[in-house]
Amino acid sequence: MKKLILLLLVLIAVNQVNAQKLKIKGSDTVLPLTQKEAEDYMKKNAGASIMVTGGGSGVGIAALLNGTTDIAQSSRSLKLDEKIKLQDAGKAFKETIIAFDALAVIVNPANNVSQLTREQLEGIFTGKITNWKEVGGADLKMVVYSRETSSGTYEFFKEHVLKGKNFSPSALLMPATGAIVQSVSQTKGAIGYVGLAYLEKEVKALKVSFDKGKTFVGPAVETAKNKTYPITRPLYYYYLKTSEAMVSPYVNFVLSAAGQKLVLATGYVPLK
Repeated sequence: MKKLILLLLVLIAVNQVNAQKLKIKGSDTVLPLTQKEAEDYMKKNAGASIMVTGGGSGVGIAALLNGTTDIAQSSRSLKLDEKIKLQDAGKAFKETIIAFDALAVIVNPANNVSQLTREQLEGIFTGKITNWKEVGGADLKMVVYSRETSSGTYEFFKEHVLKGKNFSPSALLMPATGAIVQSVSQTKGAIGYVGLAYLEKEVKALKVSFDKGKTFVGPAVETAKNKTYPITRPLYYYYLKTSEAMVSPYVNFVLSAAGQKLVLATGYVPLK
């Protein structure tokens, strides 16, 4: 009997250690959602402890590769070279889409421009358009804010909005999404891009057109859900198959009805 009790105590201790060691790192876009999900999960699971940090999708994926995180949160899919690195290291991984996001183009509320075409956005962020009067606004120099190169949001915007073209050398690269919101709110000629959950009244989201100006649609949960807003993307968790038993209870919670309710409440787009 004593041996059985001792075995049970050891198993409980092991489970608690595993829970306490759960680390999630990566995308700043996914960060507010993961923080909310982890907080709720810990309330419902006594002894569970989840540490969540940002830094960018690339940072999270690198941490997964070097073994310093259990889950990499990412606003983009893995690049080919990242897949090869994981494969070469003998690290089989799993990819799970946990939610969707709309990427909003934001300006200062004092800006009278309310909509832009994809072509105009490309011109602005690549440096070909430098004054707001060129797109129907005031005679005001544009100040372009972008995420830094380790960001999945940077990668996604470059690929889907700029069609692979490079950002302007004068674009100001910011280390976090919150820094873009703050900078745009304080700079009259500013323009930047952020995930839907980061939209605040201190900035103005623009309507965008991907059909050369025929239709303009603003970012919102509903327009992302019905796919009428053109700049939408999936959000991912990546983890190693060797860690699956440890991370699955949390990941399954995020995918559950309760977890997806939090997705919507936090400003993201649920899977269904």
